[in-house]
This record gives sequence, C-alpha cells and structure tokens, in this order.
Amino acid sequence: MTERGGPAGVDPAVVGVRAAVVGTGLIGGSLLLRLRDAGLDVAGWDPDPVTRGHARRWGVPCPDTVEEAVAGRDLVFLCGPLPTLPEMLPRVAAATGDECVLTDVGSTKAEVATAATVQGLGHRFVPGHPMAGADRAGLAAADPGLLVGAAWVLCPGPNGMAAFRRLAALLIEVLQARVVPMSAPEHDAAAALSSHVPHLLAGALAGAVQRSALRDAVLALAAGSFADGTRVAGGPAQRTANMLLGNRGDVLTGLASVRAVLDELAAALRAGDAAALTARLDEGRTARAALAERSFDTHQREFPATADHAGELAYLRQLGAAGGHLTGCRMTAGGVTYTGHLPQPPDPA
Repeated sequence: MTERGGPAGVDPAVVGVRAAVVGTGLIGGSLLLRLRDAGLDVAGWDPDPVTRGHARRWGVPCPDTVEEAVAGRDLVFLCGPLPTLPEMLPRVAAATGDECVLTDVGSTKAEVATAATVQGLGHRFVPGHPMAGADRAGLAAADPGLLVGAAWVLCPGPNGMAAFRRLAALLIEVLQARVVPMSAPEHDAAAALSSHVPHLLAGALAGAVQRSALRDAVLALAAGSFADGTRVAGGPAQRTANMLLGNRGDVLTGLASVRAVLDELAAALRAGDAAALTARLDEGRTARAALAERSFDTHQREFPATADHAGELAYLRQLGAAGGHLTGCRMTAGGVTYTGHLPQPPDPA
C-alpha cells in the first residue's frame, strides 16, 4: 500500500488506501459497503453482470472486468467461492503491482496459503477469514455492519510480515476487527470445530426432521433450541458443501471427536446412568458458558521495522493459538506496536 499523510489520530496505513473487492456476495458485498461508508476509494467486481449493476446503483464503481477493478489498487479482497480462488488469485496478482496486498475471506486457509507460496505470492498474500456470516446469500443481503467487531483470522507468513501489518492495521481501524493471527493449519483445525462441524450437525438435525413422518408436528413444536441449533442449515447448500470439502480432513477429525461424545451420551442414556449423563452435559455447559465469561489481559509488544521477523511471527501465531487477538497494530518508521489480548486462565474455584 502507498503511504500517504492523513488526519491526526488516524493510522496512516489506512489513509488514502485504494481497495477492491472481487466477488460481491454476502461477505464481499458487506465488506464493499463498509469500506465505502468509511470513505475509502473502493471498487467492486463480480462475475454476474446483474450483481455488478446492483453495486453501481449503490454508487460503487464496478467495472466489467476484474482487471479493471483491481488496477492501481493498494489492497484487494478475494471474496468469491472457495473453488474459484486458485484461478482468481494469479489473475488478480498479474493485474496488480507488487506492492498491492492480496487477501481472501475463505473459510479454509491451508490450501490457498500453499498455492500462494507456490505462485511466489507469499510476500503479499495474507490468507484471511472473517468469523461472521448469515443464513442468506448475495449482494442483496449485504449489510455494512455485518463484519464490524468480528474476529478476523489472518495467517501471516515468514515473508509476508509487511503485508500482514498493513492489512491488520486497516481491519482494526475500519472494521474494529479483533484480528486473530494463526498459522493456516491451526486455523483449519480450529475452524473445523468452531464453524464447519456445526454446519454438519445443523444439517443433520434439520435433515432428520425433514425425513420424519411427524415433520409438520415437529416444526409446530420447534422452539429456541431447534431454531438455534439449525440456524446455519438455512444457508445455501452449495456454499456449505464447498466449505466442508475444502477442509475435509480436519472436519472428519472434528466430527469423530463429536461422535465420541455423542456415543458417551447415548451409552449413559441407554444405561439409565444419570450421573454419567449429567457429567457429560455439564462438560458441554462449561465450554458454552466460557463464550460469555472469558476475560482478557491486555499487553503491548513492539518489534523493529527492519529485522528478522521470526520473533514477531512466533509471537503472533502463539497469540492466536492461545485464544488471543489484536486490537491494535500501529506502524511507525521504527517498527510496529501491537496491542494484544490473551484470555485469563479459568478460575480454579
């Protein structure tokens, strides 16, 4: 990204940034609108001409070719379906300058990270995954507030620390993101249990109801537990299938761990063992309660601008793997200062 001067108090990493969003579905469209509302110079592109026309009616430039949309841009978000990334990444890279930072929003990271490295793009491609979504699809469902405050995984690589810094600073400044730095394999393993397996479980529960002879009676009685447990089953099936297939190994491993717990629950229920059943349910209750009860310790870490980035990369990956996140990435001529947050250990009482 080009460095430009700007108002006091605004991170120079985001002032004057020219961005592009390639693929303007729910996530891409929401990002496009947020960047526009934040005052950035942003263009969009989508393979569907009707969608491009919709974006233009919102006052966002949306050229007919992706090359026109990304030309001269400092930052490009690749937001198309997962299967399109291997082809789109080199196409966008060829149409942009070497200083242009590239990132994506796909729900799996290891495969695209490897592809970028093989293509010689590891210095400017930062794999990303915003942990937000909805059971709707398309630009018509886009919401400029959808991604605000979300956890946003970024996977820094050893040769891409400058790109990571610039992207993290923008996400924090414009989207108030909680940036979670992780290695790509650790992201995929964690996302399998936090996002991908829940889609399978929701689909299984909703599918069992669809097959039931008492389908309509079940739906008539369905309350919050059914609605909460099956919400993501309302999303587009093809989008969910792409996500699951893109992380097949980790999803199957996660599913096996869930099946093991289900088998324990079933065994306790079959045996009429109230103590074992209660213990397994209480184990799950503890994890669920931790979503709302976690507290964090805040710290700052500084790293020099020109040095071996091994220590910085290790710090970032360890932060994310430990459940932490960043809310500050302030760059100066001398280096970078991160504001990090680590979860406090649970109270032993």
